[in-house]
Amino acid sequence: MKYWQLITSIVLSVFVFLMPLSVQAASSSSVTRSILNAVGGEDFSGKNLIRAEFTSVTLKNANFTNADLRGAIFNGVLLDGANLHGSDFSSGIAYISRFKNVDLSDAILTDTNMLRSTFDNVEVTGADFTNALLDIQQLKKLCINASGTNSKTGVSTRESLGCP
Repeated sequence: MKYWQLITSIVLSVFVFLMPLSVQAASSSSVTRSILNAVGGEDFSGKNLIRAEFTSVTLKNANFTNADLRGAIFNGVLLDGANLHGSDFSSGIAYISRFKNVDLSDAILTDTNMLRSTFDNVEVTGADFTNALLDIQQLKKLCINASGTNSKTGVSTRESLGCP
């Protein structure tokens, strides 16, 4: 009986060892530091980046002007000097990301989760933040210079942020 169990164990071990592991296809919309230009200034302007994922990358001076970023994810991304003018980042996620010297003018950020992200010296004229989730400290910073109305949604920036 013991020999039968030993033989069965060996056969199962060999079978499991020789079985090919399942392969998971990499998402073509996933962007990591390995495929980005180290210099910065990537040009994503006008691109269809629906549900694209940007994880732990530096996008210094990246150009997202008029890009379709609906449902996109920025996770741990540094967006210093980036241009998101006129982009549609609705229903997206920007988690633990830094928006420093970023142009968000006329951008659509409706229903976007931006918790734990920071905003320093950000241009928000005409941006629509309707139903966006922001940390209260960051919301107060954005309200200081919030003005204008979004050209596509017709919503006031101050109103969308809930500024006093």
